[in-house]
Amino acid sequence: MTDSARTLRLGVAGLGRAFTIMLPTFMADRRVRLVAAADPRAEALDKFAQDFQGRPHASVEQLCDDPDVEAVYIATPHQDHARHVEIAAARGKHVLVEKPMAITLDEGRRMVTAAQKADVTLIVGHSHSFNKPILRTREIIASGAVGRVKMITAINFTDFLYRARRPEELVTERGGGVIFSQAAHQIDVVRLIGGGRVRTVRAMTGSWDPARPTEGAYSVLLGFEDGAFATATYSGYGHFDSDEFTGGIGELGNTKDPQVYGAARRALQSVSSADDEARLKAARNYGGANYAAPPPRTLLHQHFGFLVASCERGDLRPLPNGVMIYGDAEQRLDELPAPAIPRVEVIDEFYNAVASGKPAVHSGEWALATTEVCLAMLQSARDNKDIALHYQVAVTEGAPA
Repeated sequence: MTDSARTLRLGVAGLGRAFTIMLPTFMADRRVRLVAAADPRAEALDKFAQDFQGRPHASVEQLCDDPDVEAVYIATPHQDHARHVEIAAARGKHVLVEKPMAITLDEGRRMVTAAQKADVTLIVGHSHSFNKPILRTREIIASGAVGRVKMITAINFTDFLYRARRPEELVTERGGGVIFSQAAHQIDVVRLIGGGRVRTVRAMTGSWDPARPTEGAYSVLLGFEDGAFATATYSGYGHFDSDEFTGGIGELGNTKDPQVYGAARRALQSVSSADDEARLKAARNYGGANYAAPPPRTLLHQHFGFLVASCERGDLRPLPNGVMIYGDAEQRLDELPAPAIPRVEVIDEFYNAVASGKPAVHSGEWALATTEVCLAMLQSARDNKDIALHYQVAVTEGAPA
């Protein structure tokens, strides 16, 4: 990150969980300034106005009509992303939209078209492929130091399915379950490491808790156009925790307290209905009665579980503190300094695209390709067959991510 005379005036659409996690980034990075927000919860808007002296708006339309808003961060529910991106783009606003990009390919195509027509920047993230160790892994591969990628192995086990949810977050057709929320991370990472162009998808999904009737797990085999292949496995059923593989460093880069094991399931024991669960989630969100601000700094880099990229002349394993390189005769850590600002790579990419017109890695076209893989996973599991892809794009090598 570098200082700049220009500051992006950012409006926020949606003050929920995603905003909460991005908030330390927005507060610490002087290249962005929060000036306005829209959210259906009055308590969230009141807190935003108090914390940032920002203008509250009753709707995303009003937010995007605000002449002081130069760019919009869209963190509304998944099923609303396409409509909200179209609203922002039509008013000439640059857009940073949370993953997943969309829940259908038609929605994703509409988002790309809207940004192109309005000549505005569209970047999708945060996804964990923004993480510095993942970007560094790709840099090592692109340098040719370890040869071409041949195989990628990615594994993540969490308690995702038992965190408090709104009702639609447990309905696949409305963007619920682990495919849209978690494969959007893992597939984005695997595509970045593998160069981007996936050719075929073969997947199986698991849904074995009737009380949480959506996909809670998956395994997928991806075949890349250049002959490389990847396996990705995810479980959100809250038993084994794969953060054991990262020395107890959690997804957001801080040391996990072993005493929190099972906390998500225990919290759900206090609710007796879907409405109760939705209220529990709202109470923990920004402005809610039980809101706790995330720490402003992280101990180490964020991650999305265990990953090994097997190349012609070595294996690469991104870690919270760097990239382990396993060569023919030695192994060493390519160490990365601790992040001064969490998720600063998101602002790096967005700011450089808006302020300097530099090409982005996580463009709308890139995100559409990830969305295509995620949807193909659902189709493959449903139809028990390989799915061929049509919207894949290569990594924009050397882009300022």
